[in-house]
Amino acid sequence: MRVLDRYRSFDRPVQLLLLNQLTINLGFYMLIPYLADHLSQGLGLSVLMVGLILGVRNFSQQGMFLVGGSLADRFGYKPMIVAGCALRTGGFALIGLVDNVPALVVASAATGFAGALFNPAVRAYIAHDTGERRVEAFALFSIFYQAGILIGPIVGLALTGIGFAVTCLVAAAVFAVLTVLQIRALPARRGDGGGDADRRPVLAQWRDVATTRGFLPFSVAMIGTYVLSYQVYLALPLHARTLAGDGNLGTALVTALYVVSGGVTIAAQMKVTAWCRARWGPAGSLSRGLVVLGVAFVPLLAADGLLVALPDVSAVTATVLGVTALLSTAALLAIGTAVVLPFEMDTIVGLARNRLVATHYGFYNTVCGVGILLGNAGTGWAIDLARSLGAPYAPWLVLLVIGLLCGFALAVLYRRGLLTAPAEDTQAAQSEPDGDPPTTQLWAVGQHDDSPTRPLPAIRAAQQQPDPTPVETTRPLADLPGAARRW
Repeated sequence: MRVLDRYRSFDRPVQLLLLNQLTINLGFYMLIPYLADHLSQGLGLSVLMVGLILGVRNFSQQGMFLVGGSLADRFGYKPMIVAGCALRTGGFALIGLVDNVPALVVASAATGFAGALFNPAVRAYIAHDTGERRVEAFALFSIFYQAGILIGPIVGLALTGIGFAVTCLVAAAVFAVLTVLQIRALPARRGDGGGDADRRPVLAQWRDVATTRGFLPFSVAMIGTYVLSYQVYLALPLHARTLAGDGNLGTALVTALYVVSGGVTIAAQMKVTAWCRARWGPAGSLSRGLVVLGVAFVPLLAADGLLVALPDVSAVTATVLGVTALLSTAALLAIGTAVVLPFEMDTIVGLARNRLVATHYGFYNTVCGVGILLGNAGTGWAIDLARSLGAPYAPWLVLLVIGLLCGFALAVLYRRGLLTAPAEDTQAAQSEPDGDPPTTQLWAVGQHDDSPTRPLPAIRAAQQQPDPTPVETTRPLADLPGAARRW
């Protein structure tokens, strides 16, 4: 089935949110890639001030995801999506109209916090409305997401040629249209089955999310996904500039890098998801996907290692080898991300047990955001150190090891049952009439349900019950029989 046919097979709210994500990234990436140059060259700000303004934007998004997720679970998904789009409208317009640092800091913080508001809400809304088709929906989400990233900089480049203020105002207009569209066409949704919101104190909710069975170790293990995939925005462009210089040739190579990354995702996402779903299931796809992300750096590792071993290679040969390795790494990173992302989003919902889903997404993004910050800082330091020591291949080796270790960690988590359905959501098995213990079925890596978009496999109850009254699956864990509690 073609992408457009799959898109049409979902209900209108999901279609709107997928189109919404494409447009969000279109508006965002038509402006952000050119913001640093505008601040430094256009306004004459120091590198310190540029770093401060950009850092405020990043922190106000990555650091506030948890707050945005909690607000979405408390007040509903639609209000946060609308508020985020409206806030980004004002933030982008302000960036284009002001030239003093305090106003720019406020505008940058507003655009970042806007992302923290609508990102968890959009993902939770899609999970809520797609049910057993979550994996397919998130695969489509990845395609629309990458399409926005691919188109945005091209549109932004054309607009910036007219004037950076024009780019900002057009981006603001995009988000203004999105705001009106969400208000008029997006039905209201909230989590927890559409019932009353969880009104406990926010800190109590965060504590429950942090202690959700298997969720925190899963989040930590998945940091590797973001550290590796984000190198397409850090290490790979830096390497492209090293190969081709800072002029037009370097810019063309960086552009080709993003075209390859986005193009592979758009072309292969649905096929990759279907293949992984049929052969590996969620557990195998996540762990193997991380291995693919690590192995993606092998072409660069081999190319740089070969050039160190053979210093007499001609400059043309070295450039061709380096560019081939660079684009191969970009393509493999896109494939690895395509393997991981749909099952990653689906697993979060499964671990959350459909409760406080947006808060779980917010917590997860916050943990990964901290990992990205540390990983990017470490990668930048490692690249500089490796070049000074004459070992340019060393950072690629470190990134390969990160992928292998995180993939192994996920496999271990699944083997230990930490990423299967929590016991309180399974059917409690009561003892047989003759006193035999209840029968259980444990699932390991490689054993997966034929429908991986359903909640992760549950413990099967004994077929015969001494009491004809069924045990309620929503009873608290403390009320279950002793055998189930011990499990």
